[in-house]
Amino acid sequence: MVRALIWFRCAAVHDPVRPIQTRPAAVGWVAKSRRVDLAIERGFKGDELLRRMKGWITVDPEEAIGIVGRRGRLRVLDDRDLVVECRSQQDLDTLAVELRDRFGGEVEIEIEPA
Repeated sequence: MVRALIWFRCAAVHDPVRPIQTRPAAVGWVAKSRRVDLAIERGFKGDELLRRMKGWITVDPEEAIGIVGRRGRLRVLDDRDLVVECRSQQDLDTLAVELRDRFGGEVEIEIEPA
């Protein structure tokens, strides 16, 4: 398994950015007839985190998810960093070419430092 960081072009300032999860999402309930004191915290999965970037990055997240899904998968590593995981270096190299061909410099992958 090989991993790489995935970078997108920010729609606002046009710098390379990568989404991170700063804390888990908290979901709770409001009851109509009584008080419910219950909340669940859960981190996003990789594709969920990327979908939240719609409008903040210059590419369509759904299209990027589809391209990555053909060669590997998006994953949130250590409850924070969005990474691409591929089975082999060859898959990762092919994915890099496919992303470059489709999005130009708007999406890049970078081998994660050891």
